[in-house]
Amino acid sequence: MKQPNGHTLAAALGLGVAAMLCATPALAAKDIVVAVASNFTTLDPYDANDTLSQAVAKSFYQGLFGLDKEMKLKNVLAESYKVSDDGLTWTIALRKGVKFQDGTDFNAQAVKVNLDRASNPENRLKRYNLYKNISKTEVVDDHTVNIVLKQPFSAFINILAHPATAMISPKALKEQGKQIGFHPVGTGPYQLVTWNQTDFVKVKKFDGYWQKGLPKLDGITWRPVVDNNTRAAMLQTGEANFAYPIPYEQAPRLEKNSKLALVASPSIMQRYISMNVTQKPFDNPKVREAVNYAINRQALVKVAFSGFATPATGVLPPAIEYAQRYQPWPYDPAKARELLKEAGYPNGFSTTLWSSHNHSTAQKVLQFTQQQLAQVGIKVKITAMDAGQRAAEVEGKGQKESGVRMFYTGWTASTGEADWALSPLFASQNWPPTLFNTAFYSNPQVDKDLAEALKTTNSDQKATLYKDAQDTIWKEAPWAPLVVEKLVSAHSKNLTGFYVMPDTGFSFEDADLQ
Repeated sequence: MKQPNGHTLAAALGLGVAAMLCATPALAAKDIVVAVASNFTTLDPYDANDTLSQAVAKSFYQGLFGLDKEMKLKNVLAESYKVSDDGLTWTIALRKGVKFQDGTDFNAQAVKVNLDRASNPENRLKRYNLYKNISKTEVVDDHTVNIVLKQPFSAFINILAHPATAMISPKALKEQGKQIGFHPVGTGPYQLVTWNQTDFVKVKKFDGYWQKGLPKLDGITWRPVVDNNTRAAMLQTGEANFAYPIPYEQAPRLEKNSKLALVASPSIMQRYISMNVTQKPFDNPKVREAVNYAINRQALVKVAFSGFATPATGVLPPAIEYAQRYQPWPYDPAKARELLKEAGYPNGFSTTLWSSHNHSTAQKVLQFTQQQLAQVGIKVKITAMDAGQRAAEVEGKGQKESGVRMFYTGWTASTGEADWALSPLFASQNWPPTLFNTAFYSNPQVDKDLAEALKTTNSDQKATLYKDAQDTIWKEAPWAPLVVEKLVSAHSKNLTGFYVMPDTGFSFEDADLQ
């Protein structure tokens, strides 16, 4: 039913009512503050490796498809898609009547501009690997686009649903060039007001948003708060309406607060320590096994995660399709010492352990791991990094200049499927600075399995190939897989429709303040 607009209604009601309305105080703006654990690297989703920057970018940007809170595919700027029999041509029907925040039209040409940019290696975008299989993007008509692939890629629709695949205004891209990461213009529910790089990102409602009745909030301030305790305190004082992650040790206290809701939800966040297998001593498989035996994961769950995690049963979180489950590594320091002796390190060795984040949970993991490894003779110097350090020292350096030895981090497959949970982390071509294979691991059979799995649409065949790849990785142990986290967030009870997704991103398109 078509609603009358405000002007018509006011006129119909007469000036007397209008005058009376003017005399009442203005309704308080529905603005919320969201406290998060880290600062943002860029607001260009194609050039961000971290889920948080992409989650915040969802304020202004949308993709053709998206994933709901169960990681199931949904249409966003696309209405439907079909695939050619040979698996190479994907035809996407686009939503009509959508505008970018600069007033220009969203159409097939805009899709082409974005995918041409993403799939061009010369642009050196961090997410290039997601799009390198695109041969060309063709405009069929204003609302239909053909994406032609170089080879069949059965998980391609999940790539289009990944938060990186945002539709940026072609006009803004042309005007801003490489500065687009500071001046986002999309079709999303909010538009940028301010990005103070050290302090916050503030967005306001986009009045021309295509989904009627949304957004319900007037504005969101995204505030990085590195210290876990401060984040929790901001909820209690009302300075923040939503906070993630919640320090596990603070969970019981927040639970007792009648104004707050504490939510522990399942995740696909896998925490692990990668070991640089191209460098001594980690080129020796016995050393890598020793590290795995030296860490008591049950104790780690208690000490660092207050029980809100489970020991890793594989290199993929169980919720990812085709994940293989194994027996978690047992805690056996005697076995670890024996393996080190066999590897030629009877007195252990010294090395470095870096972390991709510097919040207090990461610090606890580092300290715990340091103590555990010391018991078997491995002396580690620990460094917790902020987003800038990580981008420069880990993501930005190739194998020859990389200082990475042991590296504690986490990964969520934001496409919701096995390829994106394995290839970026284990395929030979994905060593930094290309992607995130920080172990610099390389195995021709694993590469072959991962490539073949993408070419087939046969589910049984895929399952066999992904099992083979995981069996090999588990046996060769380039990682010490640690835990799969539970995602603990808290919010004021008057905030609805704002939640953490299994990949640690956020969903907030229906968010409202009651």
